[in-house]
Amino acid sequence: MIELFFAELKRTWILQRRYPIEVVGIIIVTVSIFYGLFLSARYVAGASFQLGDRLDSIVIGYVLWSLVLFVMGNVANRIQYEAQTGTLEQLFLSQFGAVKVFLIRSLAAITLQLAFVLSILLTIMLLTGSRLDFPPVLILPLITVLMGANGIAFIIGALALLFKQVSQLQVIFQFGLLFLLATPIEASTGFARVLASLLPIAPSAGILRALMARGESLNLTHIAIAFINGVVYFALGIGLFRLAERQAKKRGILGGY
Repeated sequence: MIELFFAELKRTWILQRRYPIEVVGIIIVTVSIFYGLFLSARYVAGASFQLGDRLDSIVIGYVLWSLVLFVMGNVANRIQYEAQTGTLEQLFLSQFGAVKVFLIRSLAAITLQLAFVLSILLTIMLLTGSRLDFPPVLILPLITVLMGANGIAFIIGALALLFKQVSQLQVIFQFGLLFLLATPIEASTGFARVLASLLPIAPSAGILRALMARGESLNLTHIAIAFINGVVYFALGIGLFRLAERQAKKRGILGGY
């Protein structure tokens, strides 16, 4: 498994080096969209435009959304690409199995994508004047974010395996996640707070806002909920992907082996 990880990491690095303009373009476009919205909001509000830590929370939600989109693309997009190039069946015939291959590929890609996301975050902070804290404990909610994001990625990947083209569905997921991650669920109470804790990645996003935007300490109860949330969605994604794999074999989509 370690050899596979480093092999995929090397492959991902080679691909990134071959297409540097695409990488730079993604960073520029992602930053430009947020900064354009920021300037528009400041123009509408006029001289009284003051967001305080709300700006920091919005920045965290947006950058977190960008990270989740990267992770989601690591599975569903790769399945569609492999199917188009005729190499999808080889992945399912490998000694590691398709789930392990796609998971290791996702982890290898995330290793590099975290650098891109950090570049996006620092650039947005520089342009907007946002000030965020980076305590070491934020690695814990970040891990739960990656678990939940990979779970969603495998769910979409399962649909891509069965239905081939799921681009429109991905768009719906993307905008739904933007609303979900930008909404401060930690401010809700009662039943709304319980419901929000069941949504994918939402508890983790709330913890990151608390740590980075408001400088609060890590709440053990909240991180436990976020961890359970991440594990559940990750297990759900893996389970649905394996189920889709069996269905695809029965239908002959993967050659019936």
